[in-house]
Amino acid sequence: MALRKLFFILWAFVGGIALAAGNEPASEEGKYNPVPFIMHHIQDSHSWHLWGEGEQSVGFPLPVILWDDGLKVFSSSKFYDEKHMESETPVEVDGKYYRLFHDKIYSTDASGALEMHDGHPTNKMPLDFSITKVVAQMFLAAIILLVIGFSAAASYKKSNVPSGIAKFIEPIVVFVRDEIALQNIGAVSYKRFVPFLVTLFLFIWVLNILGLIPGAANTTGNIAFTMVLAVITLLVVNFSGRKTYWAHIFDPLGNNMPWAGKILVYIILVPVEILGIITKPFALMIRLFANMTAGHIIIMALISLIFIMKTYAITPVSIGLALFIYILEVLVAALQAFIFTMLTALFIGSAVEEPHHDH
Repeated sequence: MALRKLFFILWAFVGGIALAAGNEPASEEGKYNPVPFIMHHIQDSHSWHLWGEGEQSVGFPLPVILWDDGLKVFSSSKFYDEKHMESETPVEVDGKYYRLFHDKIYSTDASGALEMHDGHPTNKMPLDFSITKVVAQMFLAAIILLVIGFSAAASYKKSNVPSGIAKFIEPIVVFVRDEIALQNIGAVSYKRFVPFLVTLFLFIWVLNILGLIPGAANTTGNIAFTMVLAVITLLVVNFSGRKTYWAHIFDPLGNNMPWAGKILVYIILVPVEILGIITKPFALMIRLFANMTAGHIIIMALISLIFIMKTYAITPVSIGLALFIYILEVLVAALQAFIFTMLTALFIGSAVEEPHHDH
């Protein structure tokens, strides 16, 4: 019965995505163009669109925070007309004029004119610190984790036997501690990194799951978000590095040969080692971004086949394959959180590894 309910919920989600795809406008030739629908789904936005199009559109605006000769704060609803389309009328704030074009904010004059070059505006862009859809979902995930954490803590205050949400969260924490932190960092140093790794795993996992809900943001498919996670990993790894870790980078050959003989070797090895410091977190950034974005694009492309081929005959195949990929994405959501956390622990382990002594 539970499996049947889960299947029905997933079918409803995929059907909701298909309904949203059908509301997308056709191209000038009358053929359905799936690209705007797919790009709209995977890109960030200054408003949170749930469902519907035009006057039937349902969603809510988000705060716009700009720095342009001072702080400018207003609602993103001012950027849209009554049909919930990007308005050509500029927004006036403290004598400054701004206009939204393809979800990017540009400075304009009172007429709202955009100077275009190769289809892209060349107007000045103010510093944008807005709470976009991706940022709002990050806050939502943080709130969910805080609720889970405080609920689990309250459970343990009553009894050492977990109950409620603690029964779900304890195996995850133990798994990250024993199978990720301990195995990759070592028994000496692993404990101080467990809170960071648990938070990292749960944060990515929750965001991956939220991103599968129709209308939600594709946060982990945003390259800026994964870059920030990679930079945090870079800082944690290198600020935790022991003297032997840095000695291996800048003196990889050690005392195995005299300096006169290894200078030429160092000209090659040291830059490669330094480059490795950057490429490791870069690989984490690309892996999470690419895997989560690819899954979303495949689901959208499969659903779009219905409207491209303009026949109901393809519907069972399209929805069935999309549902299969959707279920696979549920597994990938946990797998990618595990891979990111495991590799982070592996990099930390290489930085805090105890020196080996030859006897």
